[in-house]
Order: sequence, then structure tokens, then C-alpha cells
Amino acid sequence: MTDSRDPALTVRRILKVNHAGEFGAIRIYGAQIFIARWLFPDIVSKLEEMRDDEIDHCRLFRDAMPARGARPCRIMALWSLGGFVLGFLTALCGQNTIWICTEAVESTVHRHLGEQLRFLQKRDPDLHALILSIQEQELAHLTEAENSQKHRGTMRKVLLPIIGGLTDLMIWLSTWGDSSWMRAEMARDTLAG
Repeated sequence: MTDSRDPALTVRRILKVNHAGEFGAIRIYGAQIFIARWLFPDIVSKLEEMRDDEIDHCRLFRDAMPARGARPCRIMALWSLGGFVLGFLTALCGQNTIWICTEAVESTVHRHLGEQLRFLQKRDPDLHALILSIQEQELAHLTEAENSQKHRGTMRKVLLPIIGGLTDLMIWLSTWGDSSWMRAEMARDTLAG
């Protein structure tokens, strides 16, 4: 049985979810910066630097939308609220929890970007190149988060799967399940080739 989904639809959904995800990340960092100014001023500049990267990524994805007939995600308000609440709560829980949150989100994003890159390689070389360049910065954020954690205890073991799972859920909702379809198609391509 073959799936008759239009790859162009999936490309539009990739742009939609990536744009929304970057917006959510901007909101996470914004809330964390707000709290960190009072409680952890030594990490504010690093958080601002990472937020600036996310602002740039958000713009790049938005700029790539018109040529592919894509529009922003319908649940942007949920990304906004969810990002702010996640950033605010993790910052209140402590500096280490800020970095745990970043690790959880960025590791999930890194996995999804890898899937997208495999999907786009032969379908949209320009978008593939854009995502590849963004993935490098996201990987740097992940490395920074891992290296900045002062300890890796129970809080990390509990929060990583919860935050990662919530990120996966938002991605799935924003792509109307295409993230699962891409993963399945990649598995079929690997078995066939």
C-alpha cells in the first residue's frame, strides 16, 4: 500500500511547524530572560544570544513561506502561551532547569530537523540548505545546554522526557501528523534502498 500524500503539502507543513517552533523558542527564552535578570544575571547574555538566533530562524522560515504557498501555523497562540509558560516555570525552578529545558527542546528539534533534511534532500534543495544551516546553530544551543548543567540528577531525568514529549506533541499537532508520516516514509526508503 502506498501513501498518496503530496510532498509539497509536507514541505508547507515543515515550514509552518518550523516557523511556529522558532516562535515558541523565542517565547521560552523571553520568559527565562525575564526571570534570569533577577535571579541568574550571569546567564542572561547567553540566553539573549540564543534567543537572537531563534528570532533570525523564525524570520528565515517566514521568508521561505510565500514561494512554497505556506502560511503560519493556526495554533501560533498555543506555541506562544506554551513557550512562555514553559520558559517561566523552568526559570523559576532554577538555573539548571533552564538548561535542562533547552536540552530537551533542542534535542527534540535536532531529531525532527534531521528527519526533515532526509525528506527534503531531493524534494527541495533550497529549503534543505536553509534547515541544514539552522540545524548547526540549534546543535550549538544543545551543546551549550548540556555543558552548562551543573548537575544531572532526578530533575533532569524527569523533565527531559516530559518537555521532549510536549515538544513532539506540538510538532505533531502543527503538521497534522505529517511528522509521523515523514518518519514512516524515511523508514520505508531506508528498507528499500
